[in-house]
Amino acid sequence: MTIEKMKKFEMRAEFIKAMAHPSRLQIIDELNDGEKCVCDLHDVIDANMSTVSKHLSVLKKAGIVKVEKRGLQMWYSLRVGCVNEFLSCVDKALLSNLEADLSCCIQK
Repeated sequence: MTIEKMKKFEMRAEFIKAMAHPSRLQIIDELNDGEKCVCDLHDVIDANMSTVSKHLSVLKKAGIVKVEKRGLQMWYSLRVGCVNEFLSCVDKALLSNLEADLSCCIQK
């Protein structure tokens, strides 16, 4: 495998790892409806402001969200909307797995 190809897979893994937390997935879901400030996200996520900020930092570092400072508030939005397409694909895979598990149980 070439170094370039390996680097591509490593970058993909880091991007996906950044989403691999329930609170971060919830943040992504909330941002799908439009930009939000940390205070808005804090109200939705069951965590303190510092924890929400840390989750946002991980998502920002991975390039999943972008931030804009307005006055004293930081406003977050998704950098690319296709993240939600990826998560929809994950949901379809989970549903397919569930249906396969159920059909296995019903056939017995």
